[in-house]
Amino acid sequence: MIEVFNRESQVYGEFNGGEIIENKPIGFPHERGGSKAYSNLFYWAYAKANIDSTIGLHPHKGFEIMSYVISGTIKHYDTLIKKWKKLEEGDIQIIQSGSGISHSESINKDASIFQIWFDPNLEKSIYQKPNYEDYPSNKFISNGPKKKLVGNNAPIKILAEGIEIFELNLKENFSIKTNPDQILSIYVLNGSLKICNQKIKKHDFVKIQKMNEVEIIINENSRLFCITSSSKLSYKTYIR
Repeated sequence: MIEVFNRESQVYGEFNGGEIIENKPIGFPHERGGSKAYSNLFYWAYAKANIDSTIGLHPHKGFEIMSYVISGTIKHYDTLIKKWKKLEEGDIQIIQSGSGISHSESINKDASIFQIWFDPNLEKSIYQKPNYEDYPSNKFISNGPKKKLVGNNAPIKILAEGIEIFELNLKENFSIKTNPDQILSIYVLNGSLKICNQKIKKHDFVKIQKMNEVEIIINENSRLFCITSSSKLSYKTYIR
């Protein structure tokens, strides 16, 4: 089964009067559009800054939060490290917010990022000590078209169960093996392609489940950001 959410059908958001704009393939539960939270993926936003702009200090608790710098540079401040740190294209930041942490982001003009929230079992995580870690882009090595970011045999391990994250830079057709208990989520950063015989374009979000193999046919060089997650978690999530 495949579901496609184009940019127009995703949730729209903005900060600072439109200085930073977002489209959210997975919005917050009260927002209309896009996909609702599933598995242990609670929230997913693509954000781009039209000018240098800062999102002020704000709190998080329980959730595990990944920020991935797609292009440009950003700066980050939180109440754990108590200083600003610069993140460049390809860098990843992981916040395990645990019992509570506040942070602020400054996104430079034309920079773009993903921010993705994972549910690591909130019944336990809200009692854990918060943690923050940066991972520079040179930690992530491509093996052919695939660059592993999070999960088995990848540089980053997170608390959220069963999550694997990778990026694909495709110059030719490609096949992804899955299993019926996995959900494959794909955000198209660039390109034109077909997935499971459906036409897909830049900024489309694709959710695929109950399949053993996913065939990708490209029309032009394509960059895909992919997450596999489990449809059968061992714990109850915030939304289930």
